[in-house]
Amino acid sequence: MSKMNYKAAGVDIDAGDRLVEMIKPLVRSTFRKEVAGDIGGFGGLFRFDPKKYKDPILVSGTDGVGTKLKIAFMMDRHDTVGIDLVAMSVNDIVVQGAEPLFFLDYFATGKLHVEKARDVIKGIADGCSQAGCALIGGETAEMPSFYPKGEYDIAGFAVGVVDRERLIDGSRITQGDKIIGLASTGLHSNGYSLARKVFFEHLGLKIDSNVNEFCCTVGEELLKPTRIYVKTVLELMKGFDIKGIAHITGGGITENLPRVLSEGCQAKIKRESWDVLPVFKYIQKNGNIDDDEMHRDFNMGIGMILVVPDKEVDKIKAKAERLGEKVYLIGEITEGENRVVYV
Repeated sequence: MSKMNYKAAGVDIDAGDRLVEMIKPLVRSTFRKEVAGDIGGFGGLFRFDPKKYKDPILVSGTDGVGTKLKIAFMMDRHDTVGIDLVAMSVNDIVVQGAEPLFFLDYFATGKLHVEKARDVIKGIADGCSQAGCALIGGETAEMPSFYPKGEYDIAGFAVGVVDRERLIDGSRITQGDKIIGLASTGLHSNGYSLARKVFFEHLGLKIDSNVNEFCCTVGEELLKPTRIYVKTVLELMKGFDIKGIAHITGGGITENLPRVLSEGCQAKIKRESWDVLPVFKYIQKNGNIDDDEMHRDFNMGIGMILVVPDKEVDKIKAKAERLGEKVYLIGEITEGENRVVYV
């Protein structure tokens, strides 16, 4: 009987070691001055300076990318989904006013392809750089026969901090406040099960099919990375009264905006007040999907929402535009139940 080993069972420890060496420069490029260790330890080390804060609150978030990964597999392109992974967590914690400090990732696959994994982690490092947080650790799990050939899954975890007095929780939102929308880059990381059904099952399109409305292929449109709004939001917080923020993910504006509304406040959204991206119009038309369903499943072109005082609207819009955002005044807060109504 021949000798057994881990590699024969499907786990290549040497490949994992090669991956660690390849990604060290990527990971180190994200380090902030507070990072106290290096890649390869049992835990990521981050030196938190409480003297910078009067009453610090740690804010954490975790998420994945969902079935958007199927598009990456179909295109065999893996350098952008890591940006999505970071975006989904850091955009969630910045809505409470928290500055993302550090990020950790989990990459799991049946058989480790070093170059593919490196591309994924390159995207994660890019996302961390966009958010200003450090990638201080992660886990690469090789699990033979657990995942379909050539596929993987990723998850991420972010930690940020905010002073209690600067915490944004929507409690100060009142009638008359205005609702500002920051444009998305596309589907971001939500609604892909429905989008794939429309494109590939109903219409029979291929990943490399060109669509005139997009001026690119289906795959290129669907793989556009999620926009990271962290630096914009943190900069706006320095000079303006941001009363509430909602990250528009699964559930769309319909489900996410009420999460930050104070009691007795209703969000009145004007449907025609922003540019709905062509991809959403294409999905709605070809999937025969009604308006209410679209606004619950997709962001419809608005990736982040700010609730602000009426008197500061113009200045906030101007500042956000200087920071590179497309900005729309999309509604106002009125008296009513904690819900969104479209007009």
